[in-house]
Amino acid sequence: MHFLADPTVLTVALGPDWLNADSLIRSFGPYALIGIVVVVFIETGLLFPFLPGDSLLFTAGMLVAQDVLDFPLWLLCLLLVAAAFGGDQVAYLIGDKVGPKIFNRPDSRFFKKEHIDKTQAYFERYGGRTIVLARFVPFVRTYAPVAAGTARMSYRWFVSYNLLGAVLWGVGITVLGYFLGQISFVHNNIELIIVLIVVASIIPMAVEALLQRRTAKREAAAAAAAEAGPAPSE
Repeated sequence: MHFLADPTVLTVALGPDWLNADSLIRSFGPYALIGIVVVVFIETGLLFPFLPGDSLLFTAGMLVAQDVLDFPLWLLCLLLVAAAFGGDQVAYLIGDKVGPKIFNRPDSRFFKKEHIDKTQAYFERYGGRTIVLARFVPFVRTYAPVAAGTARMSYRWFVSYNLLGAVLWGVGITVLGYFLGQISFVHNNIELIIVLIVVASIIPMAVEALLQRRTAKREAAAAAAAEAGPAPSE
């Protein structure tokens, strides 16, 4: 039984070969390293969220561990961080220059307004942390830097958050694939593992949202009690 999540996971099992992480990497042949890096850059820098993201990194790490790919893990991680960082920098500039036009586009085959709205909601709630947290959330990671540019987020802070997110994502998931990919269960259930990664990355945001909602309710109750005034004495 396969467990499928967002398109980043669907591409592993249901997508065409060019969206299947394993098939895509193998199709690059001797240029696999360059191909992987370019895909990561395009996903964010050129605003194409349907390309495999988490599954690509995890699978790449796994294939390095199995000696299917003949380049060192450290080089792969270094270039992935650079590609992820560079892609978001480009997306930020796009948001800064033409953000409103992008956010007001009609739906198309590769663009859905709901993804933009979801990203804006994340950004309004978590601010700069969205740039880090969004790395692990399909679609949101593509549009988060655009939202940051559109909102005129401090460029210095954006660079800092972007670098941190690129390192955590580019190194974290790739190294995870390198070590876990050597386990037969993981190798045979990549879809499930990617789903768990996505779910685990969303948990902190979900917990914080729940805490904020409870705090807002308490503040609203306190404000209502204050307006009502003290209870009349008998």
